[in-house]
Amino acid sequence: MVIVYLLGALVLSAVAWLSWGIMRIGAISRGKPIGDRTGTALLLIDLQSVFWDHGPYSDAAKAAARDVILDEIKAAKLNGLPIVAVRQEWSIPSTKAVARMAMKGQALEGTAGTEVAEPFAGHADHVLIKRVQDAFETGELDRLFEKLGVGKLRIAGLDFNYCVLKTAFAARNRGYAVTIIKQGTLSAKPTEQAEQRVSSHGVSLH
Repeated sequence: MVIVYLLGALVLSAVAWLSWGIMRIGAISRGKPIGDRTGTALLLIDLQSVFWDHGPYSDAAKAAARDVILDEIKAAKLNGLPIVAVRQEWSIPSTKAVARMAMKGQALEGTAGTEVAEPFAGHADHVLIKRVQDAFETGELDRLFEKLGVGKLRIAGLDFNYCVLKTAFAARNRGYAVTIIKQGTLSAKPTEQAEQRVSSHGVSLH
């Protein structure tokens, strides 16, 4: 009987641990208010080989998004705006377990394919690593944008319904003016509900 109780406790602990990992993946950070900043940055989310080359996106959708993103990059460079790319690497033990079970083990820390995908490689002025859907979670993006004087973000990348959405919410929580370049994003599923959610949070869709 003791063994049964111990096994039950272990199962419950494992479920709780995985549930905590799932919650961490989708959580949206708050951060401190940024105050009055006028600079603009282009933020590229998860444009890495494992998702771009092996994700659930059609070639036609990728080609269209690629052209828009490259135009955004060109415009940012012409206007002297910083370009920041964030790459997903699952590194928290509980989130790594969830990624192995539910995400084909893609983008695990130290695995192949986490580098910026070929069409966008070499364009970013800064490349940071994120651990969950919200790119602000580690605080590194906060520090970089403070140093650069950035208060406005133009966001492109993938997936609109997840990492783009959560990062936009986190940015708004801090007081950033946020524009999502809709045609410069990809999504595996329809985005109508996500578009309504970001619009209600003061995010512009371009």
